[in-house]
Amino acid sequence: TIHLTVITVSARNRTAIATFPASPFARLPSSASVTCPRAVNRPRCWIMKNASALFARLSAFLSMAALCSQCLGARPNIVIILADDLGFSDLGCYGGEIQTPHLDTLAKQGLRFTQFYNTARCWPTRGALLTGYYAQQIRRDALPGLGGGGGGVRPPWARLLPDFLKSAGYRSYHSGKWHIDGGVLAGGFDRSLDMRNQGNYFTASNNRIDDAPLKSPGSEQGYYATIATADHAIDCLKDHAANHAGKPFFSYIAFIAPHFPLHALPEDIAKYRDRYLPGWEAMRADRFARQKEMGLVRTTLSPLEASVGPPYHFPEALERLGAGEVNRPLPWSELTGRQRRFQATKMAIHAAMVDRMDREIGRVIGQLKAMGAYDDTLILFASDNGASAEIMVRDGGHDPQAAPGSAATYLCLGPGFSSACNTPFRRHKTWVHEGGISTPLIAHWPKGITARNALRHTPAHVIDIVPTVLSVAGVEKPQAWDGQPIPKAPGVSLAPAFAEDVRIPRESLWWLHEGNRAVRAGDWKLAAAAGEPWELYDLTTDRAEQHDLAAQRPDKVRELEEIWQRQTDSFSEPAR
Repeated sequence: TIHLTVITVSARNRTAIATFPASPFARLPSSASVTCPRAVNRPRCWIMKNASALFARLSAFLSMAALCSQCLGARPNIVIILADDLGFSDLGCYGGEIQTPHLDTLAKQGLRFTQFYNTARCWPTRGALLTGYYAQQIRRDALPGLGGGGGGVRPPWARLLPDFLKSAGYRSYHSGKWHIDGGVLAGGFDRSLDMRNQGNYFTASNNRIDDAPLKSPGSEQGYYATIATADHAIDCLKDHAANHAGKPFFSYIAFIAPHFPLHALPEDIAKYRDRYLPGWEAMRADRFARQKEMGLVRTTLSPLEASVGPPYHFPEALERLGAGEVNRPLPWSELTGRQRRFQATKMAIHAAMVDRMDREIGRVIGQLKAMGAYDDTLILFASDNGASAEIMVRDGGHDPQAAPGSAATYLCLGPGFSSACNTPFRRHKTWVHEGGISTPLIAHWPKGITARNALRHTPAHVIDIVPTVLSVAGVEKPQAWDGQPIPKAPGVSLAPAFAEDVRIPRESLWWLHEGNRAVRAGDWKLAAAAGEPWELYDLTTDRAEQHDLAAQRPDKVRELEEIWQRQTDSFSEPAR
């Protein structure tokens, strides 16, 4: 058995010990061209046969040692940016046609993960992202017979990331959507803009600053929520540079965009007004071609599911929205001219929202550079779930006579262009098929990640963010909080993948939301929509989930179902 132990000691006399198991070595491909003399003993012969692969792994381990050593010196700053209802293929660097130059640059100068997952819904993802636990473990999504969900309250031991970072001197800032139980400052943040108003992008009404009601400005001319979110994040960074320059920081920037209602600035919409008139099939084909060229996917393109509409049915909303709305991804050629224009306009607004979010991220990046923090800041970007097929009207209602995308309107993307945004995958937000749970993950850190414009293929999940951040920050998570034991968390650090394209070992990844359920073990995935039987897929070539192997491999179905049930049962005790 071979282990490699890396010990690093900082100038502050903090020691980090990282032990790497034999398993990565045991699976090294041997060189057929090397023949060992009889006099060479077996271990030495093995090393001779695997010299080049060993050298590559050793280089990766040394890179990991450098990561540990750096964390023990000047701790890196952390910026986590979360989009809302962004599709897997919406960014330019993930195959999209929307202009996202700032995120594309982060990807070009860093890493793109190709198999990163969320929980399929807003509040479970946010709870998992900041605690490192599946939402069901912390009562933030429902377990059979135990309740939990959007109104659930975390157990006292389920602390958020800032509580753990505080011991290492970090100051923490929150800007944007919250959707986690409890106050933001009570969660360990030092400052917060809580975007409570998520039904109108053109007003700050009902938002909160540092958990107190925001005083309404005299005029909101020119106000737009995405810009306001970035403004607050930048203000926090400027204040940090002026008053806390000796401390590392954690900035959590949670944009509402591009979540419905589809609201965007008129000049942003104009850029995309006619871009989507060729239809959702054409958009999917174009994005899929770019994804294959980039090497992002090894699968077919899932066909449109004409029978699958929004997850919730609101007939009065369809009537209010008028004859241009359609609640199924029908062939584009079958739509009327009015329907095509209406659907293309909705997609244009969605694109404008993503475009504007990217520009505001660019301003945040500019502030990081201006304060000299950019090179030693780990930036992570992801989405809380896949694009949404939902169609509804709520909050301020919908005026059919108002300009689409304005404050008086309430539009949703719907299943046609949602399918296109989730290219090449199947289904949407709330489902746990790949379209509902797959998100981009961009990792950028000039001082800590040497790879540039590289892909990482290891399956990973939002539960991995907390252990990753704690790892690179050199922070050891406590085993108890206020005398109460903290259960072992399911997430793992992705730091090894920062150094090399390795698969992070884990038994499985697990999903449950509103009866939709799935489990992934290795490259096998078992999935089922609510009330439907299990489907089995081999994700090595079928992330489009088109070839159900359940009937051919009942043994694999039973194996994965047992894993899913065992995981579900294990969550019951922590969630009580």
